[in-house]
Amino acid sequence: MSMTDGPTPLRTAAAEQAAEEREASSKAAGKSDLGQRGRRKSGSFSDRWHALSRQQQWAFLVVVVILAYLLPLFNPPIITTEPGNNFALACFDMARFALIAVGLNVVVGYAGLLDLGYVAFFAVGSYCAAMLTSPDSPFLHIPYLWTIPIAMAVTMFFGVVLGVPTLRLRGDYLAIVTLGFGEIVRILATIIPAMKGQVGFQNVGHPPGTEAGGTPIFSNSNGVPWYWLTLTIIIIVTLLVGNLERSRVGRAWIAIREDEDAAEIMGVPTFKYKVWAFAIGAAIGGLSGALFAGQVGFVNNQKFDVTTSILFLAAVVLGGAGNKVGAILGGALVSYIPLRFTAIAEYKYLIFGIALVLIMIFRSQGLLPARQRLLAYGRTALNKITSRDAEPKDTGIPPAGPEGRVAGQRGAEA
Repeated sequence: MSMTDGPTPLRTAAAEQAAEEREASSKAAGKSDLGQRGRRKSGSFSDRWHALSRQQQWAFLVVVVILAYLLPLFNPPIITTEPGNNFALACFDMARFALIAVGLNVVVGYAGLLDLGYVAFFAVGSYCAAMLTSPDSPFLHIPYLWTIPIAMAVTMFFGVVLGVPTLRLRGDYLAIVTLGFGEIVRILATIIPAMKGQVGFQNVGHPPGTEAGGTPIFSNSNGVPWYWLTLTIIIIVTLLVGNLERSRVGRAWIAIREDEDAAEIMGVPTFKYKVWAFAIGAAIGGLSGALFAGQVGFVNNQKFDVTTSILFLAAVVLGGAGNKVGAILGGALVSYIPLRFTAIAEYKYLIFGIALVLIMIFRSQGLLPARQRLLAYGRTALNKITSRDAEPKDTGIPPAGPEGRVAGQRGAEA
């Protein structure tokens, strides 16, 4: 050692530990960066989807929507339901179930409220359209399109009426009460003379418009315009529900679903937001019921039983509770499978029961599980946080190796 170099400082235990931690963090950062790149290249569809920019996502969705509108016109030979069932009408039924699943997903998926009587709101919407447009009804007759907002308002009122006295309950107790509400609506439709029980209402109204030959555009046998109308409504409702999910209301619903007691302690008015969830879900259910009544043209008390309500719930669970796109997929599958495979349609409850058991075992969150991205710019914030955490922090301790010894010598000289 020369006299000009000065004494070499000894490495303390703290310095060695800090150097080891810094080296380990740099290796971990490198591995995580490689892992992220690998997942972006060969990861799941969900990872690749969220790696796209917002413009790329919207471009892809536009193509998907155009193909969805053209689906009944193409009538693909692999997925067609013919000759057993008309494919255009099958597309409408799939869209109807998808719209119902989106509404039920607000209650079950977002707010975490187990509703087994959702068919009651569907029934109320159907009866509103039938009693206001059918010639068999003694009530005031109005154009069919006016019945859609009325059906939504009436079912929203029933949602509040059901929610105020029952949403103090939780879990199985709430499920039993909602199941009873669904049966009450069906029994009232049976015993009230004005609702005509099994006889029902015929020639329910439909949207205006006729073809060149005088045939109504929205006839019971032409499923294409009904499918296009329902698909347009699904797109609008999905956009509104998506914006609602990212708002304060959506964050309150997610907090209630995860832990209601913790949310209430943190100042979230849980009862108010649960009533809102019931009201909004009921409005969407009434909307789908009004569309169903107009397309079928006949409404009676035999179409709103408990098993139908269980199918609605199965659609949400199968697609992925809390994910609006998953709910649309689940609703379409629940409607499509019995129509596509007519020979096994009578076993549909057994098939969906087995499917739900398998889903709970191998993919407990559904086909398209929900991702917690409640912030409008959550992805940008997450990338900034992760990149900031990955940067090595300056602890003031020189690193190990020759560079560290040189830095230590300079510090000793200073």
